[in-house]
Amino acid sequence: MVFLIIFTGVYRQTLTQSEPAIERPGESHKLTCTTSGLSFSSYWMAWIRQAPGKGLEWIATEARGTYASSVDGRIEITRDNSNSMVYLKLSNLKAEDSAVYYCAREHSG
Repeated sequence: MVFLIIFTGVYRQTLTQSEPAIERPGESHKLTCTTSGLSFSSYWMAWIRQAPGKGLEWIATEARGTYASSVDGRIEITRDNSNSMVYLKLSNLKAEDSAVYYCAREHSG
């Protein structure tokens, strides 16, 4: 199981990646997204992933607590507003969870 995590910045807002990790099927892993340059507590975050050779897959919207069926029941999103961080914990990992994971600031309306 290989997790490669890359976060990209938008304008002067920066999203910083977790370190890549290798996990076994059935294990859990927690990803960290650290932001700067935005009023973090004013925004919700979303998580997207891209498996090797495949397109982008939306997996979670923090604001609505909605998740893709591929991760529903195995995903937990938490945040630390004081440190401008959001976390994604994925449990009972499967081979198909191998992907590049992105966090993204949701549109503020």
